[in-house]
Amino acid sequence: MNGCTADLGTLEEFPTADGSFSLRSGHFGEAFHNSLGALNEAKAKFALPAQLHRFRGQPLSVLDVCLGLGYNSAVVLEDRPEPAPQLQWWGLELDRRPLELALKRSDFQRLWKPAVLQRLEAIRDQDGWSSSDGKGTMLWGDARQTLAHIPSDRRFDLILLDAFSPGRCPELWSEEFLHALAARLAPGGRLLTYSRAAAIRASLRRAGLDLFSLLPAPGERPGWSSGTLAVQQGIKPISDNGPGWRAFSQMEEEHLQTRAAIPFRDPCGTDSNGTILQRRCDEQHRCSLEATNAWQRRWAHNRSKQRIDHHSCSDLNAEH
Repeated sequence: MNGCTADLGTLEEFPTADGSFSLRSGHFGEAFHNSLGALNEAKAKFALPAQLHRFRGQPLSVLDVCLGLGYNSAVVLEDRPEPAPQLQWWGLELDRRPLELALKRSDFQRLWKPAVLQRLEAIRDQDGWSSSDGKGTMLWGDARQTLAHIPSDRRFDLILLDAFSPGRCPELWSEEFLHALAARLAPGGRLLTYSRAAAIRASLRRAGLDLFSLLPAPGERPGWSSGTLAVQQGIKPISDNGPGWRAFSQMEEEHLQTRAAIPFRDPCGTDSNGTILQRRCDEQHRCSLEATNAWQRRWAHNRSKQRIDHHSCSDLNAEH
């Protein structure tokens, strides 16, 4: 995850259920991963819905927005099919410390094949790598500015977006930044993120992307969504249901019509956290969209009614 324009503050070890190492940022008051496991989350929400087998013997271009400890790029590198695709990799991150701390740990090192570990070490030591099977380029700094350092004609098959939550780091979830990322997707390219926030999804849809809901990672408590897959339209449309994703439910579609869908705005790409949050708050107060808590109550009632109807049918079936 990226520290936006601020330092990540103190970094504390954050143990996760699958035994993989993570960190907690003192500045943002959030962990880099959920408590079920850093490795578990990276595989389920980034590698699985990427469907990397599609690139067997084909070029693959990846942008990792908020490299953090390196899990998301590592699982993509680890799961590349054979013959391995020619890889063009770019990474954006503010703070070097998370990757440095991870690579000092033997338990983190043991997770990866030697070739993957070498790539992570090259990012740390040389800001990337160049080899016969591809090239990696790491850009350190505020992602809103460093994104512009990537050649304008570069398009990505995969964008992995793993910033701290929108309420804590709105700089990397603004409508302007999300539209800039969407413009970097190749035809059929996929943007993957753990966020299910209506503001983020509405911005991605306005950028012309098709949206899908990510399924829970193994062991994760099922909820109404576990993240978002956003797809640039291509020659072949993506299936409504696939490995790690499904089509939006009616509940999710209605979420995009509430005040929660008001975007984070950062017109010049230089505004502070507080300015962006206040701008959105002011716009929410002025808008005529449905209050988000009304949407929550309506769907809580619908779910309760569905449970009652289900039990009634079960009782009827039992009697017969």
